[in-house]
This record gives sequence, C-alpha cells and structure tokens, in this order.
Amino acid sequence: MGKLIYSMITSLDGYVADERGDFAWGEPDEEAHRYVNELTRSVGTYLYGRRMYETMVYWETADTLPGQPPYVLDWARQWQAADKIVYSTTLDSVSSARTRLEREFDPAAVRRLKETAGHDLTVDGPGLAAHAIRAGLVDEYHQFLAPVVVGGGTRFFPDHVRLNLETVGIRQFANGWLHLRHRPKP
Repeated sequence: MGKLIYSMITSLDGYVADERGDFAWGEPDEEAHRYVNELTRSVGTYLYGRRMYETMVYWETADTLPGQPPYVLDWARQWQAADKIVYSTTLDSVSSARTRLEREFDPAAVRRLKETAGHDLTVDGPGLAAHAIRAGLVDEYHQFLAPVVVGGGTRFFPDHVRLNLETVGIRQFANGWLHLRHRPKP
C-alpha cells in the first residue's frame, strides 16, 4: 500500500504562490533540491491539477538542456520514470510520457490506487490537494518553509478544514529553509 503525500514549498505565512501567482521566491538551492530528490525516490505516481501539471511538464525535457547540474538531471529522470495522472476539465491532451488525463477527481479511485500501489503517491497543487484532504486521503504533509513572507496568495491548506496533525520530522537547511513533515493523528 502506498502513502499519499502532499508536499509543496510554502512561505512562512503559508502560501505556495503570492497574489500574482509568483512562486520564484521558493526556488530550491542545491542542498534542498538533493534532499527532495532523495525524499521522493519512493514516489511512483504524481497526481496533478492542470496548473501544477503545466508547471511540472518542464521536467519531461529538462535533461536535454545543456549544462544541467547532476542533481537537476537526477530529478528530471525520476520525474520521467514516474506515472502521472492529470485531473482537468479544460486540457485536451497531455504532453508527457506515462501520463493520463482524468476529467474529475474520484476519491474512491484514488483510495483504490493507494491500496494497490507498490510505491508512494503525491498529490500536487493546493486545489487538487484540497479535494484529497477533504476526502481524508492524505497520509503525510510535507511543507518546505522558505524564509519569506508574501502577504497573500494561494494557501497551502484549504479553508474550512480542521486537521489534527503530529509532527514526525523537521529538517533545517543552510539557506534557512525548514522541512516539516506531519501525519494525521490516529
């Protein structure tokens, strides 16, 4: 059985993007990037909403760009080797290998996927994650806190949801980032 993990880079005030949709303030440095690579080796399937998929599809060809450092090539190859499911009512097609398009998020189908998976899964993007959180499907929450306050934008956690979580890991990085890992309390 696989775990469903929700993981994103957030500002200290809890946003994954600012009010203009910008998230450049959250670009990981080499140390954080290498850590994410190791952390996600257990992931075999990524669940994306349209906007997150459109951001992440860059990795389909990132390994062909000249001068990429080894840790970037490592992440690109990991991403390419994983399955991707994109939930969108507006996309006509997907442009990456190992990717399928679904029109709606079905909690029962995701529950079955978790039960039969021999690897972990991630739900990426706060809109799609809100559906998984409300359905009680998320097994772990990973926040990478960047030392910046953006004052508003797209929140990591959805509104009107109460979660009782236990902290199961904290890691500090030289650049001031923190990785916080939480699980729902039993």
